[in-house]
Amino acid sequence: MRHFDHLAEDVRRDLFHAQPESFDRDSDRSVLAHALGATLYVPATRSDLATTVRRRAAAGARSMVIDLEDAITDHSVDSAVASTSAVLGQLDQDPPDSLIFVRVRTAAQIRELTLALGPGQQIVSGFVLPKFGAKTGEEYLQAVAEMEARSVHPVYAMPVLETPEVLYREAREAELIGIRELLDRYRPRVLAVRIGATDLCGLFGIRRDRDLSIYDVGVAADLITQVVNHLGRTDGTGFAITGPVWEYFANHERILRPQLRQTPFAERHADELRRTLMSRDLDGLMREAILDRANGLTGKSVIHPSHIPPVHALAVVPHEEYQDALDIVEPESVAGGVRASEYRNKMNEMRPHRIWAERTLQRAQVFGSAAAGISHIDILTALQEAA
Repeated sequence: MRHFDHLAEDVRRDLFHAQPESFDRDSDRSVLAHALGATLYVPATRSDLATTVRRRAAAGARSMVIDLEDAITDHSVDSAVASTSAVLGQLDQDPPDSLIFVRVRTAAQIRELTLALGPGQQIVSGFVLPKFGAKTGEEYLQAVAEMEARSVHPVYAMPVLETPEVLYREAREAELIGIRELLDRYRPRVLAVRIGATDLCGLFGIRRDRDLSIYDVGVAADLITQVVNHLGRTDGTGFAITGPVWEYFANHERILRPQLRQTPFAERHADELRRTLMSRDLDGLMREAILDRANGLTGKSVIHPSHIPPVHALAVVPHEEYQDALDIVEPESVAGGVRASEYRNKMNEMRPHRIWAERTLQRAQVFGSAAAGISHIDILTALQEAA
């Protein structure tokens, strides 16, 4: 599978300097963590679940979560697990071009799905583990390891941090240390750590407005900072951490100003695209996705197909950043020093910027690098036209 494969070949050729590379379920764990992109959550109770998964994959979704937790009611859990098992069995016969995960409620559900799918299953890439904690997480991780032992492919865990223990300041330090130590014992099985911002905000009766980002909500922003500090380190002890869910997709009356500048869209004759993005509250999503990356997160949880193009367009590495990253990782740059960017608008410091450069090139591997003169607006326009 490959990002942007649903675009015509000539369109991709015009948009990209370095084309996105293919990946599959057996790719390196770090590659898959960056390749998640916009991870689309789909309720397990959908009557057309298999068709929906295939349709979304054909439209560019490269990671999806079949949701057995928050997206379904308590009284429909048993039927949802049974129907999910059946759907996964159907998809297993002809897997779509997407990584498929299941968000479960309990470790027992992982074992139930393992038995239902049988040895050699090819469809489930892993499980999203809700309400993950230092004391409760090991049972989840053991169940994931048991399924992998019966699978022909790696099976990963994506724990979700969304409990009072990680949010309340007096318990947070010990809880994050405990989670870090637990995840380290299962490191090969941990694909990424997810942050359950909706549940965390709910503990304080907070729901962020669509005109704001999660970084405007103090208690959530404070937690994200601490999670990155404990679990997102780049010294070999950290993990990929994904951006929290964006939950809006329809127009509303605005109080604050729109979050997309007019000029870049006008220069590319894309004023209608700007209006469309704002009418669907996607300007807020785009701002938050940019802030996610600035704060050390990668990818984004989303709940609507319209969220995927903006997140993926913003994941493409701009030509200028790509050239800077290549410059910084050149063998002679290991000795340190400073040199002017190829674009002659900044200085690249070889040692301080090296980790940034390596992560940027990892992102470019799966999302590509834009051609010179191509902006995220051009890529998003192509994606909207292909929708």
